Amino acid sequence: MSGAAARKPRPRNAEATKALLLKAATEEFAEYGLAGARIDRIAERAGANKRLLYVYFGDKNQLFDAVVQEQTDAVLEAAPMDEGDLCAFAIARFDYVLANPDARRIAAWRSFEQTEPAEGERAAFRARIEAVENAQRAGRIRTDIPAADLFAFVLRITESWLSAPPALKAAGGGDPLSPKRMQQHRAALQAAVRSLVGQP
Repeated sequence: MSGAAARKPRPRNAEATKALLLKAATEEFAEYGLAGARIDRIAERAGANKRLLYVYFGDKNQLFDAVVQEQTDAVLEAAPMDEGDLCAFAIARFDYVLANPDARRIAAWRSFEQTEPAEGERAAFRARIEAVENAQRAGRIRTDIPAADLFAFVLRITESWLSAPPALKAAGGGDPLSPKRMQQHRAALQAAVRSLVGQP
């Protein structure tokens, strides 16, 4: 092999680089939000050239949209709405958010900094609401509350303890996020959702 051939650069794995940038962006946006995030820090976290970020994702807003879409897809996969089962959805979403705190932080920053939803987000929520409507028509859950409202209530219940004010978490004493406390809350969450969505 000639010296020139030996020094020939190896082809860049574009998908691997994009994945590293997306992971680094998720961490950066979770910590600083859209406004506070810095492209330089994201590139440094990823160990990649800043120029590649613009090549693969466009600008910072488009990168944030990509992170939000990835988080949306991850939650959809982790907490499906099979036959409009809101109880199973609530437990699965709680488990996912507990195990992935960045997902909750990204969602919070998303609500604060970008009020216009992306089409992917709209489609995801439309599908969830349609699943609830189908369950209502089938008589599996209550029908006196509109499907969108019922889903919104359950969605917020899944984060009720994780997003509670620090003073409320401290009021019970002990570690508010200990495995024992989380198991207690998980059982309470399941009971609350069952009570909420059951036939009146």
